[in-house]
Amino acid sequence: MAKAPVGVGPKNPQVVVLFGATGDLAHKKLLPGLFHVCTNGFIPKCRIIGVSLDALDAEGFRAIAREAAFDRHDRKPHKEAWPAFAETLDYVPMSAGAGALKAAVERAEQAFDGVSERVHYMSVPPNAALSAVKMLSEADLAKGSRVIMEKPFGTDLETAIALNDALHKVFSEDQIFRIDHFLGKEPAQNILAFRFANGLFEPIWSRNFIDHVQIDVPETLDLGKRTGFYEQTGAYRDMVVTHLFQILGFMAMEPPTSLAPGPISEEKNKVFRSLTPIEPGHVVRGQFIGYKKEEGVDPESDTETFIALKCFIDNWRWAGVPFYLRTGKRMAEGQRIISIAFREPPKSMFPNDSGISSQGPDHLTFDLADQSKVSLSFYGKKPGPGMRLNKQSLQFAMHETGMGGDVLEAYERLILDAMRGDHTLFCSADGIERLWEVSAPLIDSPPPVKIYAPGSWGPQSIYQLIAPHAWRLPFERAWRDPNLVGS
Repeated sequence: MAKAPVGVGPKNPQVVVLFGATGDLAHKKLLPGLFHVCTNGFIPKCRIIGVSLDALDAEGFRAIAREAAFDRHDRKPHKEAWPAFAETLDYVPMSAGAGALKAAVERAEQAFDGVSERVHYMSVPPNAALSAVKMLSEADLAKGSRVIMEKPFGTDLETAIALNDALHKVFSEDQIFRIDHFLGKEPAQNILAFRFANGLFEPIWSRNFIDHVQIDVPETLDLGKRTGFYEQTGAYRDMVVTHLFQILGFMAMEPPTSLAPGPISEEKNKVFRSLTPIEPGHVVRGQFIGYKKEEGVDPESDTETFIALKCFIDNWRWAGVPFYLRTGKRMAEGQRIISIAFREPPKSMFPNDSGISSQGPDHLTFDLADQSKVSLSFYGKKPGPGMRLNKQSLQFAMHETGMGGDVLEAYERLILDAMRGDHTLFCSADGIERLWEVSAPLIDSPPPVKIYAPGSWGPQSIYQLIAPHAWRLPFERAWRDPNLVGS
């Protein structure tokens, strides 16, 4: 069993109260993640109390947790560690009330010698989260604890403010951790390292050298059982405010005074304050053919399952640089990339038939998959007589380093950060309210949805939105296969 790096996890034992413990997110991510960090030494000791609407006992919850932990195909679980982990699990149905939850937490804390800490994870929709917060308040479990809130954090400025106000009646802002799992991914944090640790790139990270930026997160996934939720949110509320804008904040921020949570959060919020209001004319909303026939969907629904938009950051670094964001369901590929297009040279000495500019500008591309990749494309001379140019690339892939096994999943990292009280990768109340503020023009006057075929890249009008540029996806050249190099 691998030994956890020093300083990654909390110093004290933890009691985790997991609301929504029998839900989809808990099954796919949270329970397997807790099993992994607990059994690999990232947490000194841990007790987990599941809470949900289901009428279960502790043994029933342990059976659900075991299935979740061993349902992972990408990471081999330590089966010999299961019996000890199972003993740390307890369960309280919501119907049992605040008294039963308080008693369960007290039992868990009594299992530890000395100081322990509490983390409450709200793996439930915002309306259900407030009921859970009320339960914690009635059980007197809020003081000194931390609470992790899942997305979406509100559906507009009014609801976000109301949700923040309700939370602040029970928890102070420094106790609240609004989670965005995209920021927990290794490559998202690698953006900070790439920019601020390398003298080569930070000087060119501005409008003087960068022509435009794309943040592109197409998904092949269907909505499954989430149609009811999606009808109330749509792609913009579900993905752009919560994920893509947060990535934009990391990519576009000024250098923080340090890597401490406060300075990083402040620089990210400065980006949000500099965002200009989203113009409906700079937005393409789409809906995949067949969505209206999905169970639970209004036959007249105009909910978007796809969104593409152009936005601007009105500050000295980024004035005039368009940022293009795109995401959607049932698309041709599942990708998560940031692509930065550099300005082309002001004048070319190469002959017209050399191939210069024929394959677009130079790009720096970050792949935000868990096993991160980075590619820098550039023009180079083709071997042989004459001056013929072709696109070449320098590429880095995490799995080629032999360190891929050290990568923590996003939820695992963020849970550990919350346990340590580290807000670096979480959203603040001010930041989320500002994003809803700039979203108001689009929410108030959304353009009509346009249909697109499942398995495509979205409605045709996305090409007019980005013109005279081109979408980086689909890639003209696939990521290099290291097994084929030199063959």
